Amino acid sequence: MERVLHTYFRSSSAYRVRIALNLKGLEAQHVPIHLTRGGGEQFTAEYRKLNPLALVPVLTEGNLRLSQSLAILEYLDERYPSPPLLPASIEDRSRARQLASTIACEIHPLNNLRVLKYLTGKLGLSDEAKVEWIAHWIKLGFEALEAELRTSASRGHYCVGDSPTIADCCLIPQVFNAQRFHIDLSAYPTLLAPVLIDPGNGKGITSLQTAIVGLRGRAHH
Repeated sequence: MERVLHTYFRSSSAYRVRIALNLKGLEAQHVPIHLTRGGGEQFTAEYRKLNPLALVPVLTEGNLRLSQSLAILEYLDERYPSPPLLPASIEDRSRARQLASTIACEIHPLNNLRVLKYLTGKLGLSDEAKVEWIAHWIKLGFEALEAELRTSASRGHYCVGDSPTIADCCLIPQVFNAQRFHIDLSAYPTLLAPVLIDPGNGKGITSLQTAIVGLRGRAHH
């Protein structure tokens, strides 16, 4: 069954799915959709047939077509349950979903490309004001996540437990996005722990880090 991921290398949403695919060892044909070239390839009539919202990612597998990264992560985890992206207990599964939703629904949408383009285009914000907007919402969200994780009894090496979950799949792209805009992350040591921990394997990297190596450039074209 052919599996195809329509993606963009700077899309946090697509990045989440690429991490999940790699964690599960699943191959997919990557079809790059450049979100800025020529006014945005996502706005072509051909792509709108795949996703009328003109957003990435879109995953197709056989006759299935899915957009929305969280729905794709849940599908992959149910269809290919090993290794799991959700913890064993109902409490921890809910916790992982909460953290993933905080990132995907509360932080990321405010800094999405189409929002930023509206701010600098229709509303006439300067690039400096745009960066201040981005930093404000990321810091606000990261402060809340840091407080949540610092006091969480469910936290292990990763956001929930000692294995990567959908929460970590969402966290890594958001951290990358913050770094891209030169946001100081020193105030969020607990938040950064899943990225920075040494698992004691002599290589200084985790399974999550292994899964994200090279992913940012893979979808570039």
